[in-house]
Amino acid sequence: MAGKKIKRSFLFKLIVFLNIGAAALLILSHVASYVSPSVFWVASLVALAYPGLLLVNMLFVLYWLLIKSRALFISLFAILIGFDNLRSQIQLNLFKTEVPTNAQKLRVLSFNARLFDLYEWTGNPRTRDKIFEMVREEAPNILCFQEFYTSNRPGRNNLDTLLLLQKATNSHVAYTETLRESDHWGIATFSTYPVVNKGNILFHEETNNLCIFTDLKVGEDTVRVYNVHFQSNRFKREDYEFLGNPNAKPSNDEKIIASRNIIRRLQVGATKRARQVKVVADHIESSPYPVIVCGDFNDPPASFTYNKISKGLEDAFGESGWGLGNTYNGLFSVLRIDYLLHDPRMVGTGYKTIRKNLSDHYAIVSDLWLKKAEATPKE
Repeated sequence: MAGKKIKRSFLFKLIVFLNIGAAALLILSHVASYVSPSVFWVASLVALAYPGLLLVNMLFVLYWLLIKSRALFISLFAILIGFDNLRSQIQLNLFKTEVPTNAQKLRVLSFNARLFDLYEWTGNPRTRDKIFEMVREEAPNILCFQEFYTSNRPGRNNLDTLLLLQKATNSHVAYTETLRESDHWGIATFSTYPVVNKGNILFHEETNNLCIFTDLKVGEDTVRVYNVHFQSNRFKREDYEFLGNPNAKPSNDEKIIASRNIIRRLQVGATKRARQVKVVADHIESSPYPVIVCGDFNDPPASFTYNKISKGLEDAFGESGWGLGNTYNGLFSVLRIDYLLHDPRMVGTGYKTIRKNLSDHYAIVSDLWLKKAEATPKE
């Protein structure tokens, strides 16, 4: 009998120890939202594992509930102090969002198109056409593309094709790279509303990433749309191969080198995004108009990037999304790294993630309702 108690006591202590470790890591992932990676980049690395850490801690809570132990507060505390991160990752919107009266509806779609499958990553020769079909079906008023590509060559002029097939024919396109004077890579915003002003926000460093802003005349109002693509981690093919199958490296030394390369890329990417997001956030804060922010942030909700740029804005997923908000269609498919944010003077409804294999990202779309400007009474 005494032996069983000793074994049970040891097992209990071991589970508590493991629970404390999981809770500590979850709390560390919360820290990433408030501390710049340039100061403490390790937290940003842990934040990438937030969905998994959240699940593990939920399982610990369930376990302690089943055996009726107060140890459940270890993980419960770690989950609740990061409630904002939880809401940004998982949504259960059970009630329909009330649409304000006298409001203008703006359907917004944002998508990292991965160059319209230029290099046939999807293995489907019809992917480019399917992207166009999706755009035509959703019929957005505002359409934001990251990793936009177009060419003067036959069959690759995505710009002209988009202008012909859909109603958002006012455009703002900015290129970060041009080759052969005919092939262009960059970022693009299309709109059914007239463009009254536009500009580029440069990051003043060697990068192919960019943010553009486009002022649109919506009735009597002006709305500023930010389309942003923050720094990627720039993984190489061998990095993805190692992440998908670490045992492909025959020796421990090779595994250590491969792991160090990946961690280094994550560190550099997070640090660059921290600098870039400050530039964009300052620009948003100075906007004289209500803003909409679309883009590929390359960071999860539990990150300095998201916390910095979303301050004072509403998240369309939080308003009317459902389930796990993952938008990455790659190796880490639980990640949410694409966002649609907007001014509090708008209300978002009908948020959805279009889960089609058209890119390594999923497109996101939401209806935003802008209250119409009231006419100024005549003297």
